[in-house]
Amino acid sequence: MPHLSISGLCKAFGKKKLLDGLDLAVERGECLVVFGGSGSGKTTLLRHIAGLLEPDAGTVLIDGQRAGDVSAQQRGVAMAFQNFALYPHMTAFENIASPLRARAIDEARIARQVQEVAELLRIAHVLDHSPRQLSNGQKQRTSLARSLVHKPQMILLDDPLRNVDAKIRFEMRLEFPKLFKAFGSTVLYVTQDYREALALGDRIGVLVDGCFAQIDSPAGVYRNPQSREVARLFGDPPINLFEVTPQRGPGGAMQVQIGGQTLVLPDPCTGLQGRACVLGVRPEDLLFSTEAQPGALPVTMEAAMPINVRTVALLKAGDGAELLASRPEDPVLAARRERLGGFATLVPGRCMFFDRASGARI
Repeated sequence: MPHLSISGLCKAFGKKKLLDGLDLAVERGECLVVFGGSGSGKTTLLRHIAGLLEPDAGTVLIDGQRAGDVSAQQRGVAMAFQNFALYPHMTAFENIASPLRARAIDEARIARQVQEVAELLRIAHVLDHSPRQLSNGQKQRTSLARSLVHKPQMILLDDPLRNVDAKIRFEMRLEFPKLFKAFGSTVLYVTQDYREALALGDRIGVLVDGCFAQIDSPAGVYRNPQSREVARLFGDPPINLFEVTPQRGPGGAMQVQIGGQTLVLPDPCTGLQGRACVLGVRPEDLLFSTEAQPGALPVTMEAAMPINVRTVALLKAGDGAELLASRPEDPVLAARRERLGGFATLVPGRCMFFDRASGARI
């Protein structure tokens, strides 16, 4: 039996539908990242699980029991918010201890559990500080410690890294998986940052138009997106998308027209001849070379920019169609400021095709 089971969940505020027949099953101890854009219903979903909202339709089961039949305090669910939500008149210690005091736990046990979670999150040295004396990173850790201190069966994290700086976000992406495993809790983690989703989730649920467009492993979502919309949401630089109609060319190879010029596809593309579709190619799967390649697309490199340890090149085909290519760090290429003629080819086995009308993966 899944730890969390949601079926047909619907919620609307006025005429706006945020959840529309949403289904989800999460296993005990799993970390599922709920990923989606602003206003997609991510926080609304968490609030239903926490018992803060009643659904218009559908059910939420925790350990097979209807969540609505159990008081919010007895569900074994803790929630941390993106705005920290710390009590300003309490010290960090008292903020963390507040869920234990609400359960009338004895003071010795409160002190022990607060100290344990504070050491785990590296904030033991600021337990006597008020929230105004804490950095944003310390506030975020204090908020998380308050959620973890009573060792909940399930933790709901509502975009907890949104209000901290890039350095803290990077550090916490490394620390969170260890924390989750240490507590053994089931985790639902909400974010609109695809990097966090790929780094933290055992699985990722991509929330689009009120329901999950795809629930899969991080590798599955990135490498095998089931729709054009899912493919578009993951990746920086973003996936290249071209409206094409594959045709069989000389020698039997399948080819498409991009920028008014012909590109030979490296894959068989069985059943796609003459079909109106969208070709998706991630930048790392588009190769750029200054040497002519059989079946390659003639392009001009308009610009190049180093990103971490890769160089991203903006390529332009004959009639102005733009393509993004990513390759291992190339200081010489990245330093160029003038145009450079060359050729683009695709990595075999990495082409994605989507139906042009529905956007579904073919």
